Amino acid sequence: GLDGRVGRDGSILGGGGGGGGGGGWRRWRVLLLAPAPARMWTLRSPLTRSLYVNMTSGPGGPAAAAAGGRKENHQVLGRTRARRGGAVAADLPALSLAIWYACNREKLCESLQAVFVQSYLDQGTQIFLNNSIEKSGWLFIQLYHSFVSSVFSLFMSRTSINGLLGRGSMFVFSPDQFQRLLKINPDWKTHRLLDLVLGVNEWQNTGFQYDVISCLNLLDRCDQPLTLLKDIRSVLEPTRGRVILALVLPFHPYVENGGKWDKPSEILEIKGQNWEEQVNSLPEVFRKAGFVIEAFTRLPYLCEGDMYNDYYVLDDAVFVLKPV
Repeated sequence: GLDGRVGRDGSILGGGGGGGGGGGWRRWRVLLLAPAPARMWTLRSPLTRSLYVNMTSGPGGPAAAAAGGRKENHQVLGRTRARRGGAVAADLPALSLAIWYACNREKLCESLQAVFVQSYLDQGTQIFLNNSIEKSGWLFIQLYHSFVSSVFSLFMSRTSINGLLGRGSMFVFSPDQFQRLLKINPDWKTHRLLDLVLGVNEWQNTGFQYDVISCLNLLDRCDQPLTLLKDIRSVLEPTRGRVILALVLPFHPYVENGGKWDKPSEILEIKGQNWEEQVNSLPEVFRKAGFVIEAFTRLPYLCEGDMYNDYYVLDDAVFVLKPV
């Protein structure tokens, strides 16, 4: 799931990939899976899914343990449900998915209207969705994941379990969407790129300056998000350097710490009740760290599904920041 964020059904979506621990940075690797063998048992049939969920949700069963963890986490976090989070039916037409990319430009401040880049559902995103739908129906794999999760949850965080199993892969943007946002061609290359990851805390002291730094969906899971932004600014090449930053909105920060969810020690002043209103408050947040917004777009933050849902989705704002 989406790193402890709340889906439309109110469940907490556990992290996918990487170990646990508070105040870290995460990099999610997208895993494109081969189609299931023709003879593999799947959960595509509604009857099969119903039997499977009933089988795994009995007293003390894997689904019961998972559901209990989600309920407990929801109470601790007190989060509101993501406006467009949760499961999406596998057979929704592309027109229905256009809402993932929709932005009411009239609600944006004038400076942001000029730099908004409209994105669309493309082939790269569709491939990820198709693979997620296929994998969610693999009966024995889902049984195996459910069993391992129920056992290992006694002494491991859900984030670590998902990383161990190699499940819950994430998808933020396709190569085409990335190129469109940065206004680059497929042959574009950069000299030095830094992709921030969980648990690597010495990157600020390498003596290098980076042309591109990616910070994808980390600020709401970091104990000191403003300090992180300032550290990024300190190692970014001061003229041509750019930051690719993704942020889940609505903004609900917390830090995973030993299986518990704590509030971060630094609070970003992100205000507003909807996606556009919160985006409007971000230029000032970035200005305090020494950045201005060069371009931004709205994209779905996608995650592989499980036996309950084919995939999960939250709203992302993805920015290109340049130093000032």
